[in-house]
Amino acid sequence: MTDLTYIIVEHDGGWAYKVGDTFSETFPSHDAALKAAQRAAGEQRAPGETEGITYEDKNAVWHQEVASGDDRPTTHVKDSQ
Repeated sequence: MTDLTYIIVEHDGGWAYKVGDTFSETFPSHDAALKAAQRAAGEQRAPGETEGITYEDKNAVWHQEVASGDDRPTTHVKDSQ
């Protein structure tokens, strides 16, 4: 199972959350970024529908597979302060 950590960081003159190397939009306050990260982390854990997906990998190869709606990651929110 995938494990995702949302980290609250200062970013671009404000605050954001970061997952891996990807930043969210910039928020005006630490509290706003924290709440957004908590909401996003919760949404990642929510089960969905099993359906077919198509995606392109980093080598520009397209793939088709079935994504199980109950195969959700474990998420955490880590505050940098």
